[in-house]
Order: sequence, then C-alpha cells, then structure tokens
Amino acid sequence: MKNPFQYGKIAEAENFIDRDEDRAFLKQSLFSGTNVILMSPRRWGKSSLVKRAMGELCGEQTNVRVCHIDAFPVTSSAEFYRIFVQAVLRATASHMQAVMDSVGRFLRTISPKVSFSPAPMTEFSLSFDLSDNEREVAEILNLPEQIAEERGLQIVVCIDEFQKLAKLPDYEKLEAAMRSVWQHHRRTSYCLYGSQRHMMENIFNSPEKPFYRFGQIYPLRKIEPAHWNQYIRNRFAATGKSIASEQADRITAVAECHSWYVQQLASAVWNFTEEDCDEEAIEKACAWCVDVNSETYRQICDSLTDAQIGLLRAVADGESQLSASAVIRRYRLGSSAAVIKNKRQLVMSDIITATKPSCEFVDPIFRLWFQRNYCH
Repeated sequence: MKNPFQYGKIAEAENFIDRDEDRAFLKQSLFSGTNVILMSPRRWGKSSLVKRAMGELCGEQTNVRVCHIDAFPVTSSAEFYRIFVQAVLRATASHMQAVMDSVGRFLRTISPKVSFSPAPMTEFSLSFDLSDNEREVAEILNLPEQIAEERGLQIVVCIDEFQKLAKLPDYEKLEAAMRSVWQHHRRTSYCLYGSQRHMMENIFNSPEKPFYRFGQIYPLRKIEPAHWNQYIRNRFAATGKSIASEQADRITAVAECHSWYVQQLASAVWNFTEEDCDEEAIEKACAWCVDVNSETYRQICDSLTDAQIGLLRAVADGESQLSASAVIRRYRLGSSAAVIKNKRQLVMSDIITATKPSCEFVDPIFRLWFQRNYCH
C-alpha cells in the first residue's frame, strides 16, 4: 500500500495543510503590488506555500502570470540573468511565436539566441553574452514590467533561496542593479524567500543595504498542532489504518510542528503500523528518524569546535543563562566573550535560534540525536 505521507517534495493536493491566512496574505499583497520577503528555517514549507498560493491566484485572476526561479544552483550573476529572462518568457509566452515576439520587442540590446526543443510549444532555452553594461542589465531586469505594461498583465516573480545570490562574487553589483530597477515597477511584484534567516535579515533589514524596506517581511510560522492532528488521522484513515488523537499529538510534539519532520515521522509510524497504531510503532519510528538522519548530524558536529559542542550541550540541557559563570564552568565554554562568539556562529549556521529567554535547536530531530550522543 502506498504510504500517504510525503516529505522532500513540494506539498500538493491532499498533502498541503492549512496555511489559509498565509495564502490569503500572499495573494492579496502580491496581487496588489506589494513585494513580500518570506522567511523561515529550511523545510518549513515555504516553496509549497508559494506554489499553492500563486496557483490559486492565477486561477482567480486571469491577467496574472507567475515566474518561479530557484536561486540555489546559481553560480554567477550572468547565470541568474539568463535564468531570470527564461523564467519570465516561459510564464508570459504560451507558444514559440510569442517567445520570439517578446525577444524581438523587449530584448534588443542583448539579442539572445533561442533554441527550441522538438516540441516547441513546451520547452526552449536561451543564451546571450553580457558586457559590463548597465543598459543591458536594466533591459533584463525590466523585462517583466515591460511585458506586463504591453499586455495588460500583473506579473509576480518568485525567487526561492534568494540568499544564495548573496554568496556570488559580484553580488553587491547585482543587488544594487536589482533594487535600482525593481523599485520602479508597478505591474510586477516580487516574492523573495529563503531559508537562511540571518542572511535574509541582513539583506532586507540592514538600513545600509539596497534592499532595505523593499517589501513586507513575513516570517512564516509553524502549522498549528490541531491542523497536524487532523491531517495525520485523516491520512491514516484514508489507507485503512487508525491512529488515536493522542498518538497524532505525540508525533507533532516530537517533531515540534516542523513540517518536514512531522511528515517523516508520521510516514515512519505508518510503516510500523499494521492496522491500529500503538506505542511500539511510535517508539520504533522515533528511533528510525534519529538513525536515518544521523550521518548528517555527525557531519555537523564534526565541523564544530569543542566549545561550540559544549554550548550545544548547554542548550540541549535547557540552560537559559549561557554566560553565567556556573554554566561556563560546567560545560567548559571558555569565557563570556567566547559564548557570545560561538552562539552567534551557531545561529548563523542555522543550528540554533536565539530566542528569549533561551536558545533552541532549529532541527528537533537533531536535538534528539545530540542528546543521545553528547548529553549524559
């Protein structure tokens, strides 16, 4: 029987849960022309949310076109410009002639070469050479706005893992160019989202940065336990198995409402359940989730210093006053200055979050693995 829980993929159809308020906010803001900066840790469901919300928006508004861009594999600004142009043309042109018309009308300076697949209605690629010319860059970045004005459209450009662009050698120049052009757009709005929160905050919250106040910053919250409970029980029932409400709550609590891990743990519990879920199935599933992710966690810890491991031990033990003398001695943290430095580095590495009054692990299953291997 097919396992009803999915993780590691975009959540669609019955696998998409709740997010009613988030979807409504994204649709209203982006359709109204307000840029949105969406932030959350990895695997909380940002990509699924954006895809679902924009799919709904296109169904509700016939003049809306959405471009989806994944910045994760981008290695240069030239590659980003090419992917940007290609995504805009794919979203706004339904056939070969429409692509060529847009190229001829809006991309005269860069003159891209367009190659169509044997099925030209569905696939194409393009290439072009860029000189260090502001006019060429402006033409590329203005493409969605030019097409929107010409055809009476509202275009939404969604860029996933936006913070990856900040690692490009010439990012500062790219950043300045994007802001300089995009701030004048009226028929194009931008949804920029990423999973490395400290980098996203540095890009969009720093007054000295070009993207400061570029749009509405929207921190994504976790899905509420009640929604997860109903979802888990429904998915079990749909496959002829049963799970008690209290057991569904336990899955959610262990995974701390982390979308990816709720799905992974629920999937494992389902695998270990014949008909009716019991405590043994949940225990086996928890152990399996810890074990299957252990190599990743081991690599993380191998990259840390002894003082950083000590700091994680203190966090895992629930210590709230990390700079207190007794805590520093007990966990061999060095000094107050070292605590501050290591805490900052662990936050920047998205291993912990610095929340008041204490710090927390970003990854709930990593916390379980760490407690098992480093805490006594």
